[in-house]
Amino acid sequence: MIRKILLFAAVIVGILLAFRYCEFKKDDNSQLDYSGLIQEQIVNVGKLVVTEGHFSEVITYKNQEKYLMDMISFEKKALIVVNADVTISYDLHKMKYDIDEKNKTITIVSIPKEEIKISPDIKFYDVAQSQLNPFTGDDYNKINASVKANLSKKIAKSTLKSNAKNRLISELSKILILTKTMGWKLQYEGQIIEQESDLKQDLKL
Repeated sequence: MIRKILLFAAVIVGILLAFRYCEFKKDDNSQLDYSGLIQEQIVNVGKLVVTEGHFSEVITYKNQEKYLMDMISFEKKALIVVNADVTISYDLHKMKYDIDEKNKTITIVSIPKEEIKISPDIKFYDVAQSQLNPFTGDDYNKINASVKANLSKKIAKSTLKSNAKNRLISELSKILILTKTMGWKLQYEGQIIEQESDLKQDLKL
């Protein structure tokens, strides 16, 4: 009778140990899956084209060539209409991050700077020139440089960059939501990110 009791107790202990082992393996695998899910989420962000804008401007270009002690001059001029598409994007493939499985923390090490692409469509109207002062490649280079400089100023004064950062934060928030759901922490520039507003503050938006 005692032997049966001991045998029964041994079976119960064996079942309990097996159950605890399975639970341990389950937790261990779950930990690995969490890490993989976070990494997959970051990879899936990919290159994000955050926002596009359109700008227009009209420029009058003039140039004079003077001869005979400035007594004779030959002028060239043109009315220039510019329509430009502007794209601001963040290549998040270049984002650097670190995953600390032990402390359940993901640290964003660095976020790439925005990429600004300006695609101007330049059209010339009312072109006036002379044989002694014709339009040359140098004129077109000056015009292109002036157009891009003016567009850069317009972009800086517009809300295009802030809109782009808002889209960036929206994508980074997906990582934040995932980490919080799994009980992990997200960190950037030494600060724990608790909510989306923390990202805005750290990105100086």
